[in-house]
Amino acid sequence: MKKFIPLLYSLLAVLFVACNKDEIHNTEDQVGISKVTHFPVLTLNGDRYMTIEEGGTFTDPGIIATEGGAPIPYTTDGSVNTGEVGVYDLTYTAVNKDGFPASLTRTVVIYSTESSAAANDLSGTYIRTNGVPSTWTKIAPGVYTVLNPGGATGVNLTVVAFNQTGNAIHIPDQTIADGSTMTSAQEVYSPGPPATYTWQILNSGYGTQLRTFVKQ
Repeated sequence: MKKFIPLLYSLLAVLFVACNKDEIHNTEDQVGISKVTHFPVLTLNGDRYMTIEEGGTFTDPGIIATEGGAPIPYTTDGSVNTGEVGVYDLTYTAVNKDGFPASLTRTVVIYSTESSAAANDLSGTYIRTNGVPSTWTKIAPGVYTVLNPGGATGVNLTVVAFNQTGNAIHIPDQTIADGSTMTSAQEVYSPGPPATYTWQILNSGYGTQLRTFVKQ
């Protein structure tokens, strides 16, 4: 039995050396043999939707872009014309040191609202005749964000709508989340009570039917 003891110690020593050789050392940029990448993290300065009255001044507040907590540069795509009413998107993009990009978008709305509509507040939840809700939120005189403007089941889309004069409403031409454009036609708003409206959504993903909504 004794002659096996040195052999056992020898095997344990080899195993100990082998384990030490394969010991994994983790760092902030590496786990074992695997490299760690820190994806860009983008945060808007200011609001997701910004509103400027026609002829006003727009100063882009930009974003904060970081990689692993450290600032990194970013680019801005798009422009804003404060002399023309419309919906403008600014897209910010940053790329980390391993080439992975991240993007963030801000929407800037240039508006001109007559006194006949400036005091209106069309905010609230409207139910389409199919039972699906659409929610309006006022963000400036005559300017609203509209969640699910088509009253479509399972859609999480927000667009900008205008009420520039009296009770007239419409969706100005704008780019939506999937990169296509959207606007509206045949719009009629009635203050009620209850308030109701109909419009046709002009977008390749929607049909041509008139959609009717009633305020809750």
